[in-house]
Amino acid sequence: MDAATEDRLLDGRVRLRQPERGYRAGLDAALLAAACDAAPGERVIEAGCGAGGALLAAAVRRPGVQFTGIERDAKALRLAQENIALNGLQDRVQALAGDVATRFSGLGLEAFDAAFANPPFFDDAGALRGPAPERRAAWMADDGLAAWVGFLSKAVREGGTVTLIHRADRLGDILALLADKCGSVQVRPVHPFADEPAKRVLVRAIKTGKAPLRLLPALVLHDRGGEKHRPEVEAILRGEAALGWA
Repeated sequence: MDAATEDRLLDGRVRLRQPERGYRAGLDAALLAAACDAAPGERVIEAGCGAGGALLAAAVRRPGVQFTGIERDAKALRLAQENIALNGLQDRVQALAGDVATRFSGLGLEAFDAAFANPPFFDDAGALRGPAPERRAAWMADDGLAAWVGFLSKAVREGGTVTLIHRADRLGDILALLADKCGSVQVRPVHPFADEPAKRVLVRAIKTGKAPLRLLPALVLHDRGGEKHRPEVEAILRGEAALGWA
């Protein structure tokens, strides 16, 4: 079996076994989990859940919500299932084999109230130096960003929410892809420092929503010469605060 480490998320409330090499849950997964705003009794799906970092953090943040993770990589899926059991969440969290390249209807699941994902950041292998083999699936979207947005929008009921985190320079593509099925879009830029451009965006949309686009106040991660993260960001990472929507 490939080497794995056991890490702690949400100030120790989540135990996560993940590969020692390859994709590892980090800040993006933590922010995505904090942006999941499902209400008690609702059902949420994550596309590409990996070892379960965002999935489990979101579930611990939302104790009355049912979560389903979909993952195509067999090793990552096995880790996600082990992590669900490790955290004692089998009663309301599951991880299933699935691929965004396959129609959502092929999974045999009812539409969800919410869907979220941290899609691979690149879909053009010629646009960057090739990643290490163990990281390729996390970096390269073989079927393109359109497949991810299409899967998420198909996975939710009318009025359901779609939330994702991605590179800020793909915001135009994300908005164009959402326009066909979703509206009431809200965008929260994520800046490394207040005087630097955003590197990430959190985007939330409502299926068949009609409200105009909202650009929300930015989340700034660091102060120059300060601690590792701003206090409000540390509160999010510890699970003491959420990333709310307007």
